[in-house]
Amino acid sequence: MKNITTTLKKLIYSWKRNQYPKKQPTKISKVDNLVIFLLCILISIVSSYKFLLFSPIQSSDIVSWFLTFVKAFISCGILILVSKKENPTITSRQIILIISLLLLVQATKITFTSTISPLSMFVPPALIISQGMGSITSLAWVSIASLNWPESVNNFDYSLFFIALICACFVSVLGGRIRSRAQLLQLSILVPLGALLTQWIIIGNEKGSFIDNQQFVITNGRIFSDTLLLAIIMLFTILFIPLFESIFGLLTKARLLELADKEKPLIRRLSLEAPGTFEHTLLICGLAEEATRMIGGDIDLIKTGALYHDVGKLHAPNWFIENQDGSKNPHDEIDDPIRSSEVLQAHVDEGLRYARKNRLPKPITNFIPEHQGTLKMGYFFHKAKEKNLDITENDFRYKGPIPQSKETAILMLADGCEAALRAMNINASDIEALETISKIISSRQKDGQLKDSDLSKGEIFLIKRAFLNVWKRIRHRRIQYPTAKNNTFS
Repeated sequence: MKNITTTLKKLIYSWKRNQYPKKQPTKISKVDNLVIFLLCILISIVSSYKFLLFSPIQSSDIVSWFLTFVKAFISCGILILVSKKENPTITSRQIILIISLLLLVQATKITFTSTISPLSMFVPPALIISQGMGSITSLAWVSIASLNWPESVNNFDYSLFFIALICACFVSVLGGRIRSRAQLLQLSILVPLGALLTQWIIIGNEKGSFIDNQQFVITNGRIFSDTLLLAIIMLFTILFIPLFESIFGLLTKARLLELADKEKPLIRRLSLEAPGTFEHTLLICGLAEEATRMIGGDIDLIKTGALYHDVGKLHAPNWFIENQDGSKNPHDEIDDPIRSSEVLQAHVDEGLRYARKNRLPKPITNFIPEHQGTLKMGYFFHKAKEKNLDITENDFRYKGPIPQSKETAILMLADGCEAALRAMNINASDIEALETISKIISSRQKDGQLKDSDLSKGEIFLIKRAFLNVWKRIRHRRIQYPTAKNNTFS
């Protein structure tokens, strides 16, 4: 009976979880949709062209061509749907990249079927897609590419094709987890070596010599030639991945870690010109990273996004309380709540300008406006009401948008909780800290700031616990060391 009750509870939770609003996919223009559609048509033609080569063409050939054409077209649609499911914010350029790589592989197979191994056709594109769009999309691409593999009139080694699929799947899984360029280089060595060993074990005896001196590099089926060509193409792929990142807006984990380097010019400027903001940023990073880890989000993304979320304060550092030395406050001098609210909004607008100037990827740029959402500037709104100014509440709200992802929503919550937790008494209890965290998060929920973020009630509970754990770590006491008259430690 207990097991039945537990199962029912899980089913009810799953149903409730599905009622939460899902992240809205990025809208694609009609022109881009037309380009994607034409690419899918072209892939379908390439996949089914062989049925039109028979002479004379019979009705059964036309039926076979039509079925293969429709299968290829539907497969392209499935690939696009899978990519959108894994990455709801995927752009049209990235979809075009996926489809173009599929077309390129098929065209290469038809043109160079006797000279280039399927290893060199499957593995490099799988690496690019897994790095930029995730392992699931890459595995789907490999599956669709193999299902739509156009047959040729020449004899084809299906053992080699099977090895190529295994290597491509292996690269797809590992490529989505690799976090540095050095690991990519290791992969470009280990995968060809693995392919070499597998070929030698499975089909080595059928292909004669281990090294063929004639047509040394491009000879399909020659073990060493296949492996050498794969290694060369993978190295070139790794060299060109930064170019793909720039052109198609890909955001790899290696790129995220590079952007998170605190010696980057923009982050270095923040630490020098707005040290209080920089310290505030580091504390938020700790809160946000722990919460993201707790719910299984993208840790590298939020860690990097958190570092850049307040770079807009560089336009006027001394207008923000964390950078003031206590002597004077510019807001008190102008005594104008409306102008003060414009300064606060400017830190978002200027942040977006800095992001464009430094060519930050869009997923990182999104943290700048979304961490404030459409929150109310409560202090200056209250000041304006005291002065009986003719204003509305919307005049003192940030322009938004509200958080569109779990990561930007977590950063908003961490930004709200950081100051309150740091201001708490060192002797405060865990219950008091949790109440403070809950109050801030509940206020964001009631204000409608989290409705587009796809955070469930269970995930919000885990975020609260994560914030509490971080607060417990940073509130430790320091020992008062005894000193002698000469100020040296005893």
